[in-house]
Amino acid sequence: MNESRKKIAVLGGTGNLGLALAWRWARVEHEVIIGSRTEEKAQQAAAEINRRTCNGSAHGKENAAAAKAADIIVMTVPFAAHDATIETIKPYLSGQILIDTTVPLKPPKVNVVQLPETGCVAVQTQVLVGDKARVVAAFHNVAANLLNKDTDIDCDVLVTSDDLEAKKEVMQLSDEIGCNALNAGALANAIAAEVFTSILIHMNKTYKTGHAGIKITGL
Repeated sequence: MNESRKKIAVLGGTGNLGLALAWRWARVEHEVIIGSRTEEKAQQAAAEINRRTCNGSAHGKENAAAAKAADIIVMTVPFAAHDATIETIKPYLSGQILIDTTVPLKPPKVNVVQLPETGCVAVQTQVLVGDKARVVAAFHNVAANLLNKDTDIDCDVLVTSDDLEAKKEVMQLSDEIGCNALNAGALANAIAAEVFTSILIHMNKTYKTGHAGIKITGL
């Protein structure tokens, strides 16, 4: 049994990144709550995770209910649904850590950096939630298809936040699932990780791979 077990709600948990992260956390026996716009889809995803882990750590709820039940909330929704999802869960925030993985991708040109009007998505998230949650940005540059396999993750995860204790907790959660977490400074620095995703998408296409990542040298 994981003695530091957390209740982690993964909003957008039926998508590739959300499902992969949820499976990794469930595998190390955190309680995972898959969040989706419909409870039925969330429950189907949770059942798949439980089939893979055989430990019953996952269950599914609609996004707002998932957020209400969690200690830690993870945003893995597409950029187009980001603000609406924040507004949906905002009434249920009460000081939880909110991990934002959102990257400002605007199809069809997802391999070209396109900054949102507000600049950094993670900073905008903190503005939207105010003091109702502690925002930490992470997991922008790790490939979902790698996370979804039983393999080591050969890239670094840049973790940014203005709340040092929240940042440390997220770094621990990252390390637990095989991702090397690095303290990348203030929340505003998340803009670098957000925009770099488009560069990695371009590299995946150019070099015929599906899991380009970043690695910080010299540490």
